[in-house]
Formats: sequence, structure tokens, C-alpha cells
Amino acid sequence: MKKWSLLLLAALSTAVFLTGCGNGDETGENNGIVLESDTGIENSQANAEDEVGPEGTVRSSITNEWIPEELEQQRPIAIMMPTDKAAQPQYGIGKADVLYECMEEGNMSRQMAIIHDWQNLEQIGNIRSCRLYYIHWAMEWDPILVHFGGVFYMRDVVSRDDIHNISGTYSDGTPETSAPGANAFFRTKDKSSPHNAYVSASSLLKAMEDLGYPEEHRDSYEDEHFQFAKPGEPTTLEGANGVTDAVSIDLSDCFPTTKTSLTYNEEDGLYYKYLYGEKQIDAETGEQLTFKNVILQTAHYEVLDDKGYLGFRVHDIGMGGYYITNGKAIPITWTKTEEFGVTRYYDMDGNEIQLNTGKTFIAVVQDDTTPTIK
Repeated sequence: MKKWSLLLLAALSTAVFLTGCGNGDETGENNGIVLESDTGIENSQANAEDEVGPEGTVRSSITNEWIPEELEQQRPIAIMMPTDKAAQPQYGIGKADVLYECMEEGNMSRQMAIIHDWQNLEQIGNIRSCRLYYIHWAMEWDPILVHFGGVFYMRDVVSRDDIHNISGTYSDGTPETSAPGANAFFRTKDKSSPHNAYVSASSLLKAMEDLGYPEEHRDSYEDEHFQFAKPGEPTTLEGANGVTDAVSIDLSDCFPTTKTSLTYNEEDGLYYKYLYGEKQIDAETGEQLTFKNVILQTAHYEVLDDKGYLGFRVHDIGMGGYYITNGKAIPITWTKTEEFGVTRYYDMDGNEIQLNTGKTFIAVVQDDTTPTIK
């Protein structure tokens, strides 16, 4: 199998594993690092002390951008969107603060958009079904999970009281007697089924009220998710361990159908996203998706059955990847050990990486595929 060439640190002497992929018993290489969890606290304090934002605003814990104070405790939505060519473009995807892309069955990838400022959107989607591993990534953000059914591997998790989801159908991935919030969905004539299911902010809010889902984060929500560079001191990655140029990111080997790629624009310092060799745009604005930060996160996976359904190990310690920003890339490791705990990313010296202010694209790729970074 092809492996990323990463210099990994010494393995932890003990490790706690949780799996998000069913019956997998593969242990993997399990490379570890020393966790420097206090770095983020110091950085957060420095941000607060070094600057004052516009009146009535606070720094977003998701992007570090200034946002209205009333958004601080508002729960985001985690909404499932397809990458199928016939499904493009989607409404509201350009509002995603974090966008995940990962493979599913049928040699196709799928997206999950974490959107914090969603309560004024009139059309969001199109929306497709969910998979178990997306739920585990969604848990990190304490969101309202919005999806159109799913597969039976996720049923035990999605039906839990602490998972607040809104689904357009019960199908295999929700209890047969319930499709929570199904009335929130509507279909349009702009695309053929199944690529024409949408929701609106008002329909989601009505469904949340009916289901008793709170609009604000739970008390135990861990809002220090990413660590961000200090104001005026952006992360350049210059001189970092293992740094290399990253002007183009080709994920064709990882996502062979969509041939997902990103290209760096030096003028604005952003990475522009492409699907099928074409600009990936938001249907509402017509603007191409852009990201300040790109994380490539490799994960163990397995094929679960003869239908080709996949399982990914979303809870692991010391797995590899890359962090990419400002035209540079460094190898990293990642760790996630708790259901509602966040995924932490570390450089090759064992320091938690500091992202730059802005949106983040996270490509979770199979551990036998290889991204091309130039």
C-alpha cells in the first residue's frame, strides 16, 4: 500500500483507542507525540489581550474572524452535501467555516459543511445521506446534524438522545418509526432527484423547536477547537520541520471520481477549490470556494460489506497528514480520543499547529492513497 512519507515521532507507551468504523481490529502503526495542550490556552489569552475588535463582536472559535457576539453560543449546522457532478452547485456551501470531504461507497466522496452563521439562509443544500464517521466528526462542533437518511451502520449513534439530527427520511440510518424534522425539507425543480432536497433556516428553526433542540451550545462544549496564530503574527511555516512548497494540491488519487484539487492564489493568500477540473462554487453567490487553511488527514479505513460501505477510524493517536497554508505545507500528526472531544493536530516537533484566521478545508483520506503537493 502507498504511504505518505512522514517523519513521525516516537510511539506513546500507552494509548486509548475508540473506533468509529464498526468491527475494525486493525491496530496500524499508531505513531504518537507529546501533547502540548496548554499552548492553545496561552494563545487564546494572547489574542484577548493584544487586540480589541469592533464593538459588539468576538473572535470566532471556528475561524478566528470577528463575529457578532450573539453568534458566539449559537450552534452551527453540520450539513451533508454531495460531490456528484449532477448535484453541483450547492446553496450555502460557501458559508461553511469548515468543510470536510471524505470517501464513501461507489468510488465517490461526500462533503459535510460546518456552518456557524446559518440562521438567515433561505436555501441550504442540496442535501444527501450521512455515514457513521461523519457523525463522529460532527460531534466535535456540537451542531445540528442535517442529512437525508443514511446507512444502518450509523443507526445506534444517530438515534441517541445526545445527537440532535434533522433527517429528510428514516431509511436505513434512522429509526424506522421516526425521521426527526422531516417536514423541514423541500424539493425544487432545478435538479433531478435525489439532488434536489433542501432546507431553509426558518424550516430548521421550526424543526428544532418542535424537537426540543436548543439553539445554544451545551455547557460542556469545548470551544477551543483550533489554535490560531497571534494577531499580526500569521503562520508562514517558513523554516518549519519538513516544510515544502504547496502551490497546488492534487487529490485525484484520494478522490478519483471528483479529482478534487486546490490552487493557491498568492495575491489573497487563499486556496481555491475545484471539482472535476472546474471551479466549485456556491449557487447563491456564484463565488468559488476558498480556504485559508487546508488539512489533509490520513485515516485507517475498511470496507464493511459487499455493498462497499466504508468505515473510518476517526478515534486514533498519532496518525499522519499535512497542514497547508500560505503556499507551504508541513507534515503533521493528528489525535482524537473522545467522542465529543476535538481532533488535535501537531507538527513534527510535537507542537499543536496554529492555524491562520479564516476558513478550513479538511480532506480525510484513506491511508493507502497519496496526495500530490507541489
